[in-house]
Amino acid sequence: VACHGGSSQPTSRAEPATAPAAAPGANAVAPMSPADRRVAVPAGPTLYTRLGGVDAIRAVVDDFVDRVAGDLRISAFFRGVDIPGLKRLLTEQICSATGGPCTYTGRTMRVTHTGLGLTDDHFNALVQDLVAALDRFGVPAREKGELLGALGGMKGEIVGH
Repeated sequence: VACHGGSSQPTSRAEPATAPAAAPGANAVAPMSPADRRVAVPAGPTLYTRLGGVDAIRAVVDDFVDRVAGDLRISAFFRGVDIPGLKRLLTEQICSATGGPCTYTGRTMRVTHTGLGLTDDHFNALVQDLVAALDRFGVPAREKGELLGALGGMKGEIVGH
């Protein structure tokens, strides 16, 4: 899995206790450039952290792919697929999509799924298998919903191409 070391938690900078003395005539507000704007850091741990990190994601992915392989509604789409490679890429993708330190190294969803003739029913079967895997590991409803929301945004790149 293409993950980078280090903590996935944002670090905070301590603000000085007192502002430095203003220079004479410095009472005017300077114009703000885009570079001056602070990036908002979400409060609390990332979804990646709340899911348990890359090892927990990998465990869910392993269970999920095993379920898909046994699901007669969609298993034919996975014949001949490099299953260890698929598991690695899905782990990277979920890790990255949830705010983790991984980088997804696979192809785009559109390129990967073009020509397969996938329908809403196929996509929904896959989601049902993922939900079953998340339930097996006791992933709380909030985290499950956030993950499904993040991945659900890819549907347009997967279905109907």
